[in-house]
This record gives sequence, structure tokens and C-alpha cells, in this order.
Amino acid sequence: MWDPKTYLRYRDERSRPFHDLLARVAADRPHTVVDLGCGPGSLTATLAARWPDSRIIGLDSSAEMIAQAAALDTPVTFEVADLRDWHPDPSTEVVVSNAALQWVPGHRDLLTRWAGELPPGAWLAVQMPGNFTAGSHRALREVAADPAWQADLLPLLRAEPVAELVDYAESLVDADCAVDAWETVYVHLLAAPPDADHPVLTWMEGTALRPVRAALDPARWSAFRAALGVRLTEAYPVRQGQVYFPFRRIFVVARTGASAQESL
Repeated sequence: MWDPKTYLRYRDERSRPFHDLLARVAADRPHTVVDLGCGPGSLTATLAARWPDSRIIGLDSSAEMIAQAAALDTPVTFEVADLRDWHPDPSTEVVVSNAALQWVPGHRDLLTRWAGELPPGAWLAVQMPGNFTAGSHRALREVAADPAWQADLLPLLRAEPVAELVDYAESLVDADCAVDAWETVYVHLLAAPPDADHPVLTWMEGTALRPVRAALDPARWSAFRAALGVRLTEAYPVRQGQVYFPFRRIFVVARTGASAQESL
């Protein structure tokens, strides 16, 4: 289960990659824009402001997220849907997926399929975290390997769920797209008050720790959370009241039916 309030604790830090991604989409007046994995909808609503004459649709598999999104004052249509089952209709000219596809097994094949189903000249823009070898995830795997939790948790921890950037670019070029692909490491400066939990722990509660919390009863979750907090304090020490939290993200923007050598 997704908790929109927990996810939005770091709203500003989580929203910046979305805007950096959309800055490379040069669509003028697309008929239909679809946000796949729209979450609580606040970023999707900005698409309606950018393209006020377009039909904007936000899809997410979480009923909790869609309920939050549907309460927004925006003309966007929000629906619960499994991204694996989604197919673009002929009017879809922009597809956005921001920090969602890392949760979907086989998403590289999905991207290729969507590129083939979209009309020529459509835009496909994707951003995913690329930080799965970072200290935060190493700490998570180390604590989960403890005998107290390993039987419940190790099966939940995925192998590297995101491919290399070149792999995505190659797949989309093979699908007759022009591609712009890059990566960025954001160094988030997270406030760390002395009487609060470690900020990387609270960050992870909104994403990577969701399946862990669902698998443990309250007492075991509390113990696991405390043990992980110790590891995170070692990996990300507090300096002058804040934590420096590097976060790598990968970006791919493709235009369908365009020459691989064409500039976006």
C-alpha cells in the first residue's frame, strides 16, 4: 500500500527530476498526454497547466494515490490502472513516466512496445532512480540479511531493477526512435534535527521500505527500522544539522518514428 503523505515528505526533492525530464519534451499542442505512475497527481496537474488544450490522463496502480489525485482541483482525469496492461490510443502524443517503472518487472520491453504503438512523432519521456547500489540500499540489504528478518525480507528485495542507461537508449533506437538519454546525481541536503529520525530513513519509508513494512508486524517493523537507522547514520553522517544524500537518476526522452541521428 502506498501512503501519499509519507511519499510527499520530500515533495521538492522528488519533483525536480520530473521538471528536468519535461524540459526536454518539445511537444507543442499534443492531443492526449498520459502520465504513467502518476502517484498523488500533483506533478501531473502541472501538465494541464503546460498544455491547457490537451486531454491529460494520470494512471497509477495504487488506489490510495489515485484517491489523493482525484481530490485535486485540476482538469486531469485520474484512473487506477496496471501499467503493464496499458496501450496508447491513436491520439496519444506524449507519454510520461516519472519514478515508476523501476517497480515494474520487464519495463524495458514495455518501453519498446509503447514506442511501437505510439503514432509517429510522439514523445516518450521516462525517469527512474539509478541509486540501487548506493549506501541506502546497501544498508537495507545488510539489515534484511540478519537472521531475525532474512526469511521474510530477502525474497522481497529485488535484484538491480533498472538497466544501464545505454541499454534503454539502444532499445528505443532499435524501435526507430530518436533518443536523448542522460543521468544526473542530485545531492539533496536533508535537514536532520537532533530529536528526529534520520532523514534518509524517512525518505526510504516513502518508497523502498514499503514492502518491508507490509511484511512485518508492528513490533518487528519497529526493531527493523531502528537497526536500519543505525546503519544509515553510519552511511550518511549528520554534518552541521543536515545530511548530504547523493541520488542518481536516469532520464530517457524518445521521439517515435524519427531517425536515430535526428536531434530532439
